[in-house]
Amino acid sequence: MFDTLAYFSTVCYRDFASYAGQQLQELGLRGGELFPVIYVGKHPGCTQAQLTADLELDWGYAHRTVTHLVETGFLLREKRGRSYHLELSPQGCRAFSVSHQVFGDWDGLVLDTLDQEERSQLLTLLQKVKRRIKERENPLCMNPSAPLSTTAD
Repeated sequence: MFDTLAYFSTVCYRDFASYAGQQLQELGLRGGELFPVIYVGKHPGCTQAQLTADLELDWGYAHRTVTHLVETGFLLREKRGRSYHLELSPQGCRAFSVSHQVFGDWDGLVLDTLDQEERSQLLTLLQKVKRRIKERENPLCMNPSAPLSTTAD
């Protein structure tokens, strides 16, 4: 169990979530709001539907998150034609800058024992795993009744 990708992924996720939460708390930004802020910062004028699809979020979760980010002053939502388009507010621009830095800082903290070649190899292998997850016809997260594999012990 402890020598599995699932275990290591969980450890990394928890550590990053804790680190990001500490860094973003000063701004009043919650961890789950990190990715939408970064997405809008990189795609100004995007629609909520584009954000939801590209980040592969649940529609209801994305709607609640965007609504909260608008209400707390991080995003601006403007109706253009039949759809709403999203932009960063000045407060959102500051959060975008800090959020971007969080990724690089955390990578630096946890990957400091790897040389550049090892870092590159690790990221290449993880990208390959991510592609495989996306290629699967029925990923477990989309098919909760699928049997679980028990190869890890």
